[in-house]
Amino acid sequence: MSIRVMLVDDQVLLRTGFRMVLAAQPDMEVVAEAGDGAEAIENLRSTAVDVVLMDVRMPRLDGVEATRRICAAPNPPKVLILTTFDLDEYAFSGLKAGASGFMLKDVPPGELLGAIRSVHSGDAVVAPSTTRRLLDRFSPMLPSSGKEPQHKELERLTEREREVMLLVAQGLSNGEIAARLVLSEATVKTHVGRILTKLALRDRVQVVVLAYETGLVRAGGGGR
Repeated sequence: MSIRVMLVDDQVLLRTGFRMVLAAQPDMEVVAEAGDGAEAIENLRSTAVDVVLMDVRMPRLDGVEATRRICAAPNPPKVLILTTFDLDEYAFSGLKAGASGFMLKDVPPGELLGAIRSVHSGDAVVAPSTTRRLLDRFSPMLPSSGKEPQHKELERLTEREREVMLLVAQGLSNGEIAARLVLSEATVKTHVGRILTKLALRDRVQVVVLAYETGLVRAGGGGR
């Protein structure tokens, strides 16, 4: 079954370019387009969508607020934020709003297609190191926290899961975590999956955001 994609961007030429790239793929189809966030939300009421390619700077309703509303709905599509500038505060806000990742608009077509497939399969498409740089730069936007993590759900994690979460938040990949903890990558992936389930998070991007919000990790990437 094809991955159903909606393009959301106020620039018609950009939507046209993305549509041409996606139309050439046997496993993708563009099922809807929108010129702003409000139109995107309206389209989702009548069209089944798997992945939304969401611009952030648009009139009427921007991509961040649209992402927040979309991700708050039952069984929402995955949202992939498209931004013009790396380390954009809008991209950071989009991740906090529930997006599964972000990419630059000038990304090579192959990377864009790979990102759509990854998001559709449940993975995040923001490299851990990039996520960490985003959070380090915009950490003042996060709620202040005390000396200890304040999210009570963290108490549900085992000591090993907490250790894995800390390393994810510090920007390590599953392979790097496996090497650090002398575990197999499959075991690390299992731990990450349990962390997502216990904390009701969508992907590892949200793990990183939560780790910073609770104070488990400080700006700069260090753990408490």
